[in-house]
Amino acid sequence: MKVSVVGAGYVGLVTAACLAEMGNSVSCVDVDAQRVALLNQGQVPIHEPGLDALIARNRAVGRLSFVTDAQAAFEQATVIFIAVGTPTAEDGSADVARVLQAAETIGQHLHDYKVIVDKSTVPVGTADRVREVLARALRKRGAIVPFSVVSNPEFLKEGAAVDDFMRPDRVVIGAEDDRAIWLLRALYAPFLRNRDRMLVMDVKSAELTKYAANAMLAVRISFMNELAAFAERVGADIEQVRLGIGSDPRIGSHFLYAGCGWGGSCFPKDTRALMRSAAEAGTPLPLVTAAVQVNEQQRHLLVRRVTERFGDNLSGRRIGIWGLAFKAGTDDLREATSAVVVQELLKRGATVQAFDPVAMPNARRQWPAHAQLQMCEDPYSAADDADAVVVITEWREFRSPDFERLRDGMRTPLIFDGRNLYDRDLMASLGFEYVSIGRPAVLQSMPAQPVVADLAA
Repeated sequence: MKVSVVGAGYVGLVTAACLAEMGNSVSCVDVDAQRVALLNQGQVPIHEPGLDALIARNRAVGRLSFVTDAQAAFEQATVIFIAVGTPTAEDGSADVARVLQAAETIGQHLHDYKVIVDKSTVPVGTADRVREVLARALRKRGAIVPFSVVSNPEFLKEGAAVDDFMRPDRVVIGAEDDRAIWLLRALYAPFLRNRDRMLVMDVKSAELTKYAANAMLAVRISFMNELAAFAERVGADIEQVRLGIGSDPRIGSHFLYAGCGWGGSCFPKDTRALMRSAAEAGTPLPLVTAAVQVNEQQRHLLVRRVTERFGDNLSGRRIGIWGLAFKAGTDDLREATSAVVVQELLKRGATVQAFDPVAMPNARRQWPAHAQLQMCEDPYSAADDADAVVVITEWREFRSPDFERLRDGMRTPLIFDGRNLYDRDLMASLGFEYVSIGRPAVLQSMPAQPVVADLAA
């Protein structure tokens, strides 16, 4: 099938590359000529495991192209995906201006039947607005051309997006005519060979499904973070609680990890947009609102822990930061907890030594130079002579470091673990003061060597 994807951002690139991998002819259109040029030179602007190889392979065989010429791309396509950004507006709503502009451009070049697919995350009712924009563009031209507008929200996890697209747990299609449904069934059939996971519903239900899914996951995380604070107060271990409730099949084990807050391009934006849409409809969502409030508090928790230990004035203190990306597997710094932590530590006078295995280039571009902010080349240099190390991102390479090397290089062997990566007893036996989330703190270091009782005594 011939497909066009509008937008060479995160969702657009993954969608285009994965569809091309299944044999489709895909043109990815973007107004950013520099980005298109870089992609045609083989440079992928985002970090997503497996995406570079997928793009390179399909470009090499001619199934995937990157262009700025929308007219040529649309003329050859049967299905056109709109996968542009929908950033948060000042009032908290999703700004769909780029979606509507893409629809306007499509309408200017529509000459035969197309299926226009909203892949971007958009509020309920956006498909109706896209349909109106397309119809208005056709009226301006005096043209009568049939088309369908479909909602097909993405459910891609950053760090696992290629696998999510290639082996989806569900494909949601919001459509109202059989021709569009048939075409999308054919397009997605190669991804659903083992089991048909396509859910066909009305357009508005499909639009709401995306927001509902992210809000549900955000609520689960915030619930666990709220419960973690209670667990600490009463001396319980949130990790044991997580295992206990996660074993209940009605609850399941996913998204039950306490931590230092959620971020990224989806949860913050989508929860705010859902809250705004619901308020406008006269049905506010206090549960989602509470989840957002809990998360905002959680993003400041690690700094509170540091100041509880060292005082509010951190002048002369050196703090190592392990992890800057909002989650492992990505270089995405959008709404990352690290931004809150680094900013607050610097404001209190600390020297910050930061490391992330993937996000360092983005961090250097995004954060202005600061005399007390040092970007390090490895986790151990970030910990050298540090009064504490703060773990923010759950990268695999942080899970089993050389603890003796780490301890010996630090000024104070103290770890604030925002992701509960380590065993408390192990950290104590290695001589670390260890503070995690929702678990009793190991405040007194134990000897590095185990004490063996004298059985003959």
